[in-house]
Amino acid sequence: MQLRFSTDCFLMCANPGQTCLQPCSLLSVGQTFSGTQNVSSPQKEEAWRVNVRIQGCDLNHGYLCGTMEALNVPMADTPVVTFWEGEIVDTKNYTFFTNKWKATSEVDIDHWTKFPSFSPLLSQVEVDGGKSLDLSNYQYIFMRWKEQYFVNVGSDCGLTIAGFYYVCFSCVDGSINGYYYDPNSSPFQKLELKTTNEGRSGFSFSSYELQ
Repeated sequence: MQLRFSTDCFLMCANPGQTCLQPCSLLSVGQTFSGTQNVSSPQKEEAWRVNVRIQGCDLNHGYLCGTMEALNVPMADTPVVTFWEGEIVDTKNYTFFTNKWKATSEVDIDHWTKFPSFSPLLSQVEVDGGKSLDLSNYQYIFMRWKEQYFVNVGSDCGLTIAGFYYVCFSCVDGSINGYYYDPNSSPFQKLELKTTNEGRSGFSFSSYELQ
């Protein structure tokens, strides 16, 4: 099956009265981000450089996908690239409660409350997962990113993709903050990304064939 995506992440409402997330030009196909993921443990301080590219976006179905490239990973000889798929919390397709991936509602709340922009939503999320919230004009978009497979290395590369990311995207400046959750990994590994253009940032993605 071939998926077709618009170059911009726009949402078309099926019903005139339906609540919709607004178009965000900073969250569009081809957009790149660069930053770090803190993977420190009590024994050692450590951070990886990370690049992300948006490969597909369909806000009408709360869907996003892309690639993540981790550099300077100690156990890998080359940068490690993964393909991920995302759930956009729009209260229509997805709520703030994950209901899978070994994440309980308590785990969800523990991670979402790490984002200051989530604070005004907390009381309602505790009631119904945020189903009754109107996020159409909110300046932040909340998502979950789940890595699906390794693109350029084997599963023996020393990294795990068993967990997933809680993500908060700013529609104002395009910055991304996230926290990785995996019961078997160091807790609250923080992802910090800034929107960028490859020509200005000094990095470029290699060409990879996605399955």
